[in-house]
Amino acid sequence: MNTRKLTAKMTCALLASLLVAGAAQANTFRFAFQGDAQSLDPHGLNETFTLSLLGNVYEGLTAYDGDLGLIPALATAWEITSPTTWRFNLRRGVTFHNGNSFNADDVIFSWRRMIADGSDQKSRAGLISAINRIDDYTVEAVTDAPQPTLAREMVYMYVMDKEWSEANDSTQPASPRTAGRENAYSTLNANGTGPFTVTERQPEVKTVLRRYDNYWGDIDSNVTEVIFTPIAQAATRVAALLSAQIDLAYPVPVQDWNRLDNTAGVRALTGPEARTIFLGMDQGRDELLYSNIKGKNPFKDMRVRKAFAHAINLDAIKRTIMRGASTPSGLLWAPQISGYRAATNTPYEYDPEESKRLLAAAGYADGFEVTMDCPNNRYVNDEKICQAVAGMLARVGVTVDLLAQPKSKYFAKVLAQGGYDTSFYLLGWTPGSIDVYNVFQNLLSCQNSEQKRGQFNLGNYCNSEVDRLADGIGSETDADARQSLIDAATRIVQREVGYLPLHQQPLSWGVRDGIAVTQRPDNVLDLRYVVVE
Repeated sequence: MNTRKLTAKMTCALLASLLVAGAAQANTFRFAFQGDAQSLDPHGLNETFTLSLLGNVYEGLTAYDGDLGLIPALATAWEITSPTTWRFNLRRGVTFHNGNSFNADDVIFSWRRMIADGSDQKSRAGLISAINRIDDYTVEAVTDAPQPTLAREMVYMYVMDKEWSEANDSTQPASPRTAGRENAYSTLNANGTGPFTVTERQPEVKTVLRRYDNYWGDIDSNVTEVIFTPIAQAATRVAALLSAQIDLAYPVPVQDWNRLDNTAGVRALTGPEARTIFLGMDQGRDELLYSNIKGKNPFKDMRVRKAFAHAINLDAIKRTIMRGASTPSGLLWAPQISGYRAATNTPYEYDPEESKRLLAAAGYADGFEVTMDCPNNRYVNDEKICQAVAGMLARVGVTVDLLAQPKSKYFAKVLAQGGYDTSFYLLGWTPGSIDVYNVFQNLLSCQNSEQKRGQFNLGNYCNSEVDRLADGIGSETDADARQSLIDAATRIVQREVGYLPLHQQPLSWGVRDGIAVTQRPDNVLDLRYVVVE
């Protein structure tokens, strides 16, 4: 069944269930997102919303505050003891939700789990070549080269209980596509050290969290229960918010911002998001998986990639699809990201006649057909963006067969777990470290499973000089020298049209009066800062 086409009866049933939930105690917080977290396994999917929800249950050695400042979490302090060695002092007196004690063994176990087959966190954990146990509450992380941003990457390297994982046959990471199956206990059950525990998990229906009484830290929130309900249909999310059946909904359609602000009891909460939406093309295979062109790959020809770039009208997408709320981009990283320089942020010029000329020069005067993969419940107006792109490409002779799916199916298809099963796709990226090296390591480096690089470079854009520059970006500590490396690599990627950047999307939340939340630029809902008045 297509969850985007709820019948009136289903919609009423959903709102009724939310109303029952609303009868809970006063400090229950209820929110809705357009899609579900894809798993409770903290290493199964590197996706912002899934990591966001699980970040209230699991913790890394470090964490972000409400302004994305780095703060201690399961580590109380850290220092660089040599160019390639970080020492972390672990927090004492921490217990997992089942009562087991936290120590160095859990950190080492979790890191090994993150680099194992099936993990979607290999790129992040792969920055570390070894974690050595000094004692119960001290570990040293060793890297092959200097990694100045390592402590920021630790935010999403969530620590699991070694004993619990072994007892429940969960020593190996489980991808979302295995959720609920045998040997996938960790996809439906959780045992972290965070301020909230999972008490109920019904995938695609409801997830209930409760405050963990023995949490090691003090948090600003007075929330004792959280009820999360995925609601695919935007109109239904907004209706639930307007009728006070939920306290927060996101994303809300940008065209509803004024409506929310003009309605008593609710308001829109907006701002720029540190996420770039872009299109990727399969440049690795000798023949596209999904095209009428056989025996060769049109995307290997730079002229074809340039033709696609000139066929897409970013201003029209901003005006008609995003209602003026997006910022067209020529980069894969947003202004909030360390390493951004405005002078290099030049979008490709919209020029359909040049696009037709380039296609003809490449031997495709009559165009060609290609399938485009797109999520329909992950990013702001994602399917509408894909539809608009398909229409623009049609005007220059390219026929796009759009395959838009819920993110659970989409990610299982296009990511490494699905064998990069795509020819042309839409994706969004917020670097978890809020640093540009994360983009180079994950999106712009050649696919290299041994080095844990290019894991999210789905189309395998590959340039050895970019890889060399990326190594320098990752290790250089002089800010000016590092920026020179970033700019040099950027020029290569832009010249070769390695990707098709579209825009930075807006943060678009709707929140009920009497609810205080902190809206982070990475679009993470951190329950530590939610207060129900």
